[in-house]
Amino acid sequence: MRPLTSPLGRAVRRGNACLAAFVVAVGVSAVVPAAAASAGRMPAATAPATADNAVSDAFSDTFADPSVIRGRDGWWYAYATSDPLRAGDAPGAIHMARTRDWSSWEYLGTVFDAGNRPSWATSTAGLWAPDIRYVAGRYVLYFTVTDTTLNPGDDSAIGAATAPSPSGPWTPAPAPAVPPRPASGGGFLWTFDPAGFTDVDGQRYLYYGSYFGGLWATRMSADGLTPVGTATQVAVDNRYEGSYVVRHGDLYYLMGSAANCCAGPTTGYSVFAGRSRSPLGPFVDAEGTPLLTSRVGGTTVLTQNGNRFVGAGHHAVVTDAEGRDFIAYHAIDRTNPWLTTTFGINRRPMLLDRLDWVDGWPRTRAGAGPSDTPQPAPSLASGLGITPTDPSRSGFTGLDDGPVDAVTGDTGLVHGTASTSAAAPSGPLHVRLDHRGTEPLRVLLGRDPAVKVTLDPKGGRLTAQTDRCGTVRSSTTTLPALPAGAWRTLTVEATSDGLTAEVTESDLADVVARVRVAGDSRPAAAPVRLSSSSAVVDNVVVNPAAADATTLAPVPVAGALLSAEEFDDPSLAGFTWVRRNPAVTVSGGSLHWPVEGTDLVGGGNTASVLLHDTPGDGDWIAEAKTTLDLGVDTVRNYQQFGLLAYEDDDDFARLSNVAIWNTRQTEFGRETAADPDAPDGPTSYGGAIIGTSAPTLWLRLAHHRDAAGEHLYRAGTSRDGVHWTWGATWTFRADTHPRIGLVAHGGASPAVTAEVDHLRFYASSWPADPAAG
Repeated sequence: MRPLTSPLGRAVRRGNACLAAFVVAVGVSAVVPAAAASAGRMPAATAPATADNAVSDAFSDTFADPSVIRGRDGWWYAYATSDPLRAGDAPGAIHMARTRDWSSWEYLGTVFDAGNRPSWATSTAGLWAPDIRYVAGRYVLYFTVTDTTLNPGDDSAIGAATAPSPSGPWTPAPAPAVPPRPASGGGFLWTFDPAGFTDVDGQRYLYYGSYFGGLWATRMSADGLTPVGTATQVAVDNRYEGSYVVRHGDLYYLMGSAANCCAGPTTGYSVFAGRSRSPLGPFVDAEGTPLLTSRVGGTTVLTQNGNRFVGAGHHAVVTDAEGRDFIAYHAIDRTNPWLTTTFGINRRPMLLDRLDWVDGWPRTRAGAGPSDTPQPAPSLASGLGITPTDPSRSGFTGLDDGPVDAVTGDTGLVHGTASTSAAAPSGPLHVRLDHRGTEPLRVLLGRDPAVKVTLDPKGGRLTAQTDRCGTVRSSTTTLPALPAGAWRTLTVEATSDGLTAEVTESDLADVVARVRVAGDSRPAAAPVRLSSSSAVVDNVVVNPAAADATTLAPVPVAGALLSAEEFDDPSLAGFTWVRRNPAVTVSGGSLHWPVEGTDLVGGGNTASVLLHDTPGDGDWIAEAKTTLDLGVDTVRNYQQFGLLAYEDDDDFARLSNVAIWNTRQTEFGRETAADPDAPDGPTSYGGAIIGTSAPTLWLRLAHHRDAAGEHLYRAGTSRDGVHWTWGATWTFRADTHPRIGLVAHGGASPAVTAEVDHLRFYASSWPADPAAG
């Protein structure tokens, strides 16, 4: 081989021994030492298991508001709100099920029955929206109680129950974790949808709230059952519910669901996020817009894409054995939206998809949204090590039998040094394990070793270290203490970006300790070693580290201008009216439309609609530049200006800049038949939220026809006409022929006039089959 002449090449010749401990990057190749090449190898990876949405179909018709945790016995455990499990069943008091592969499930019954309901809940109270955590050595399940005995009238609260294992038995706490909260104008704020979180200093938090009152966070006691101090509002009212918080890197991400959860085939529920450097906020979206402002922000995490699933929201986040994140959530099959009868209980099964981190933001399948084709399922397995299904620990040498745990079963005891029987692969590596007790444990990667992580509960420290040719870099942080017998999870990830070690209790991105060493830390091929005097471990998994998508899924792109209405013709030639409004005028190159005290939703159908023909059945984009100053904070329900796809008064999709109580939002609403099999029957209406409101706002509807002939309309908004936020997609039946329209309605007081600068049609590049997996 020709000698290397680069500075890196000279370093390789001078220091083969030290650099052999790492993957050495030369151009785009990875050079692995010959010694490593001859070592034992991790068994070849098998094809990953796959799962199909809805993942809960195997055992239920509906499994709403899901919460998920990885049990230390090798199962994923899922919990759901108290709807009937199947059509015809009675409601259950929070359902439980478990799986290893997300395809085959075991239903475990309900958390509560008549004998163990919370004593302070009324007999008719709903028990909703569970959130599962592992706190101080036991499992804690938070849940909504819709009515308590503590006050007259409806006064929701957050309850908690504890158990020694994720399957129970469950003991409800004697008092609410968050008691009912009186509203200033009478009644009680909506104290719904709890989500626990533990920070790096061991401080516990609970997030909760809904549209009436907003989202709040409170510090909790060490056992997670009692609020401490004054709560902090973290998101404005009338926008979010279903809060969920994760820590990713050094930032905290507050995610919440917006719009109506339960409108059958017109449900537009979606998930959005803001982030902060504090678990108490302030949280802002990717554009820097706060979640507490009237023109409320939120970066899209999950929204419907035009396949059969709509209303995707109220989620949880889990991480698999390769370090890949997944989002579990419920959604509605628009072709089968009701559990029993129209306008009855919504059929909301549980779905699961990959959650990518793109440019620092969580995006479901890199922004592609819900899948309806087979997808890789979260893995519990390891190429090496102790796996939940391999109690013999055949992948390890030198690992003794540990004490039998009442919940997890057999464990391993590290007495000296234990190592994987085969070499872990060179390149990015992910190691995770469960550890119990106070004995220190060292995880050694690469040769010599090049990478070392020390978990030291006795000393209260977590340390990560790399040694590259004598250059030692390390980072140390405080490790919070746990009660005797409690488990903790340690994850170690060595990649080209650096070495990261994290400790959690729940393994739900609620990190109690985190250290990071910058610089390429990918180890060369070598066995993974564990070193300790007597550390108890379990569920040791070693895998190549997962890689997230690096770019967002494609979105519609405007091409050549097909036609334009610049509003220089007062006669509005080319337009037709449904219920003409004589107050609408054209002057100065704009359409001027006083906002009407009318509506288009429901049976009234009094609003005027100005319609224009479309370019046809191909891919195209309709765009309107609009100005409507709705102010901020004051209640102006529901003044709006919108661009819509209109078949008739009972079949339309409307993208509007709208005042919703104290907020200003951009809503993509849909009205259509509530029963998909009865297109002429009663209608339902629901909406999805897209982008951020502004007095001047560009609105776009991108049109496409799918393989079945259905019309798909995806909505986008922009505050500058250059940078676009694309969101939800609504569908129309193949036998319809919608036109594009303009509307200005929702309330005549205070008087305000909307202006439209143009209505333009562009050729479009629609992403190839965006609804597919």
